[in-house]
Amino acid sequence: MIDSSVVPGWLAGLFWFAWGSCIGSFLNVCIYRMPREQSLVRPRSRCPKCERMIRWYDNIPLVSYALLGGRCRSCHHPILWRYPLVEAVTGLATVATVARFGASTVGAVYLIFLCGLITASFIDFEFQIIPDEISLGGLALGVAASGLVPALHGTDSRWVALVRSVIGGLAGGGLLYGTGVLGDVLFKKESMGGGDVKLMAMAGSILGWKAVVLAFFLAPMLALLPGLFVLLVKRSHVIPYGPFLSLALVAALFYGADVLRATGLEEAVRLLWDYYGWGS
Repeated sequence: MIDSSVVPGWLAGLFWFAWGSCIGSFLNVCIYRMPREQSLVRPRSRCPKCERMIRWYDNIPLVSYALLGGRCRSCHHPILWRYPLVEAVTGLATVATVARFGASTVGAVYLIFLCGLITASFIDFEFQIIPDEISLGGLALGVAASGLVPALHGTDSRWVALVRSVIGGLAGGGLLYGTGVLGDVLFKKESMGGGDVKLMAMAGSILGWKAVVLAFFLAPMLALLPGLFVLLVKRSHVIPYGPFLSLALVAALFYGADVLRATGLEEAVRLLWDYYGWGS
């Protein structure tokens, strides 16, 4: 852990950004290989066009992209903008997580969660799928992490944290599943992907039910304008919902507690929680 009393804040931020961009480099591997059902370990990174192995000095996050002018050194084929974007977004997510939650176990779990959202969003944007390895794997990890780090759910009791994790998973997945069933009846076709349902279940297991309820109502607002653009300009009803769910979940993670307090819902939720004995 970096001692902020010794290291200047800007230098600590730069360190965490660099560390996060390195994580983002690995996320790029996941984004490319997971939907293609390829190994995340072998072979080493190659240019998808000429299949030449990428040298280590051409694989430095953000820096190599800039030095290469956004093109492969061997074949000069353009490198997708996604690569530096994912590295930058993951770097910023790392800085924000450390700034808000500290370089702690709780912060580490939240960062893993954010990495899952980043990976799922970019895969869903391109392929309209969310791999089970992310959603169901994240759900299992969320429940396990809740038992090991009960502070994730604002308690010292492992059992209470596990109960809240399960309730959160059921709430997140159940809300979206119920919405999908209703949409299927109204529109006579599938309106909600199973990957989105499982992604919200994963989120609920880590963030708890209050956060996923907030995200559930926020996500449609974020998707409204892009959805109208796709409908009116591209004449399509298909829009990947995972990225908007992820943005809503990020907002709930960082600002959900503030929203609940500002609206007075935090006290109402606490009274309801205590009334049913869920906090004991």
